[in-house]
Amino acid sequence: MVDVSEKPSTPRRAVARAVVQLGPAFEAWQTGTLGKGDAVATARIAGIQAVKRTAELIPLAHPIPITRVDVQIDDDASERTTTITVTVQTVGPTGVEMEAMTGASIAALTVYDMVKGVAREVRVRDVELLEKSGGRSGTYVR
Repeated sequence: MVDVSEKPSTPRRAVARAVVQLGPAFEAWQTGTLGKGDAVATARIAGIQAVKRTAELIPLAHPIPITRVDVQIDDDASERTTTITVTVQTVGPTGVEMEAMTGASIAALTVYDMVKGVAREVRVRDVELLEKSGGRSGTYVR
């Protein structure tokens, strides 16, 4: 694990997303007629939990005090997709990129789990960091 003890605590923010290609499951997803219950709420909570537990999942990630998590879930009917966007903030000596990406990934996998009974063709794709700010390396925007 990298030593961050000498780094100053600064405000840090990261935004990541994951896209879930729902295909034939899109209608059931949108109408909320899935057997497992409220898929949107479940995916949102899963994303938040994943952010908070990133250091337990990624071996060399630092445990970080998270000050804010936002999980947005947006559907695109023409593409039959849902996009999960996770924003994470902290004030600390290291960034929250891994927390944002872990949150987006786990929320997307939760969507898959919620809809797999309707269609197995569902695909998680495009897990990526969209932006980050704070720290020595400054701001990054994809």
